[in-house]
Amino acid sequence: MPSKTKCRTCGKPVTPAKRVALLREQGRPMLCLFCGEDAARVERAGWTVVQQYGKGPYQLVTQGAASEVLKSTNQKEVRV
Repeated sequence: MPSKTKCRTCGKPVTPAKRVALLREQGRPMLCLFCGEDAARVERAGWTVVQQYGKGPYQLVTQGAASEVLKSTNQKEVRV
């Protein structure tokens, strides 16, 4: 049974039904697989790589969280 839910960007049906259910459950916009991949690629381009503490692992940080994470990266002086 084809999905009656249309992609917000291109207007094609969003399939499979499990994807539609997952998008609804997570509160994400209805995007088909191809438009969703494009949106994810744009979002990932804005991520920043930081090392929160000396000799620590590198971590990907989103733009929204970058300002808070980068405040705590100085080992010598902890900022509040």
